[in-house]
Amino acid sequence: MKEGTVLGTTPRDNWRFKYSRRLRLLDAGVVIWAVVGAYGVRFGFSDVGSDNARDVDYLMLSAALVTAWWLMLGFWGSREARVLGSGSEEYKRVVASSAWLFGFVAVVSYALRIDTARGFVGLAFPAGALGLLAARWLVRQHLALERKNGNSSARVLIIGGPYSAAHLARSLKTVPSAGYLPVAAHLPGANRDTANGAGLTIPVTGIQSDFESILAIILDSQVDAVAISAGVNLHPHDLRRLGWELAARDIGMILAPALTDIAGPRIHTQPVAGLPLIHVSTPKLTGGKKVAKRAFDVAVAGFLVTVLSPVFLVLALLVRFSDKGPVFYRQERIGLRGTTFNMLKFRSMKVDADAELQALLKAQGSDDTPLFKVDNDPRVTAVGRVLRKYSLDELPQLLNVIGGSMSLVGPRPQREGEVALYDDAAHRRLYVSPGMSGLWQVSGRSNLSWEESIRLDLYYVENWSLMGDVLILFKTFKAVFASTGAV
Repeated sequence: MKEGTVLGTTPRDNWRFKYSRRLRLLDAGVVIWAVVGAYGVRFGFSDVGSDNARDVDYLMLSAALVTAWWLMLGFWGSREARVLGSGSEEYKRVVASSAWLFGFVAVVSYALRIDTARGFVGLAFPAGALGLLAARWLVRQHLALERKNGNSSARVLIIGGPYSAAHLARSLKTVPSAGYLPVAAHLPGANRDTANGAGLTIPVTGIQSDFESILAIILDSQVDAVAISAGVNLHPHDLRRLGWELAARDIGMILAPALTDIAGPRIHTQPVAGLPLIHVSTPKLTGGKKVAKRAFDVAVAGFLVTVLSPVFLVLALLVRFSDKGPVFYRQERIGLRGTTFNMLKFRSMKVDADAELQALLKAQGSDDTPLFKVDNDPRVTAVGRVLRKYSLDELPQLLNVIGGSMSLVGPRPQREGEVALYDDAAHRRLYVSPGMSGLWQVSGRSNLSWEESIRLDLYYVENWSLMGDVLILFKTFKAVFASTGAV
């Protein structure tokens, strides 16, 4: 850690302008494609240029619709830099702006009794919305690659206490796609020994706590945003003045409270006496939410079992004839609130493989650690290796889902010996049904450490949503086909 490190004098890059211009051009192209395509499908292009009043009216309507749609995307803030690259806000704004525009067209047509061709509008809206989402997704992939290399990100100066600043810096660095690059930290009023032991991996600009010094450091650092973390030793009036000065210079101000692993839907801000109080709702998977999750599980699992029944038959025959023994492997796992159940898999190991587990774990020195996993497991059969690589051995767990002992998405079901090693925090994983897939799988699968797996599972438990389950399932297919970290 070096105090007073010069951060450079290069001006802030123009990635915002570059991506905003790129999105404006891309939006225009997609909108024109959708409207012109809908016109061609509904009316054809043979009469374009004729004096037919209807054709002239629809050509004018098409031009107006393209212009209004393009402007609406800008008015709704779908091209703002802070929503680019990560999260769902950008996609929400694209869909919302499109829906409001076509809703307005429908209301005006009804109110003024304008006979607008429903086929034309009905084709333009879904085609354009889906096209815009696909285009934004492609741009996001390119932006994520740039941010992974340290480009096209907002340079951030962190101001706060030593430990909270170090935690915030680490958190921002773990998600480069969010577009926040911590370049330095300022620790007002911090003890030098504490600052040195906080584990900061970015330069420290100093420990001055007076307003003038902090503002001068911000300006010298040439950052795009200032993140105020928990434990900052600043008077509230100085924070307010700092906000004014940053706004005047077009520098963003971010407040990072000492809340971790809390998703947006649980956070509600309520201004009281000029203070933005943050309310964190209690996560509950009861009532309607519980019914919705169960209905989703049964519907999707039932559909998959029906569609994949030929695959089940082929895999069962391969397991049965490649190694004499039962097709299915039943293993006792711990489920909802500590109850036990038999989890089904296609057998991928030789018969009586469990009897050798402890000896193998002891040989590799991991018999007293969670996640009982044997590296280069010699018990796995030839067919079993293929099944495991693509997670085909886990397909019978769809029957567990239909039966109610598992869910499509949830914390990883574990053995009794692993649960015995849980601390109080880890026991919260048992508040929901275990899942075939989960955040642990789409974030690295079995390559994750025990601590990382627990953190992701707890995040899921604390922030469950049905849309989150859908997104995890989509990501699961990508992780399975990439066959990274297969169990």
